[in-house]
Amino acid sequence: MGKKKSFRFIVEGGRANPGPPIGPSLGPLGVNILAVVNKINELTKEFKGMRIPVDVIVDLETREFEVQVGRPSTTALILKELSLEKGSGEPRRKLVGNLSIEQVVKIAKIKWPDMTAKTLKAAVKEVLGSCLSMGVTVEGKDPREVQRLIDQGVYDELIKRYEGAE
Repeated sequence: MGKKKSFRFIVEGGRANPGPPIGPSLGPLGVNILAVVNKINELTKEFKGMRIPVDVIVDLETREFEVQVGRPSTTALILKELSLEKGSGEPRRKLVGNLSIEQVVKIAKIKWPDMTAKTLKAAVKEVLGSCLSMGVTVEGKDPREVQRLIDQGVYDELIKRYEGAE
């Protein structure tokens, strides 16, 4: 195995192309850029419309490569659930959407491996923090109110169901 070089790109799911930044970064290494782009698109197609971090690791001697896909940001996952382009510019005054508690738990389950949260319950509370800063309500309530309900154990059953589910 030769010397390897790693590149990180942020791509739109399923829509990477050989133009900048991918082509100019990998072109000088003699890597098959179309093969890289096709692999990225194959691995990110389920994240259509979302910006995804991908790492491309190139073996400088053999010109072989591998692609590792990161997870979209919490913000991107919330926007996808709401079919929105962006959050509120004034989250305290202008609300842009409402998520169900199930949607919040689903997002937390996806992002949990990237978080410092020790439990899924803590991860859900982190996602609620993102909702608050984006002007998104949950179950029609202020996310801080939903955090209090979580602390009181109101959603324990639901969270436990997701915790066990793969």
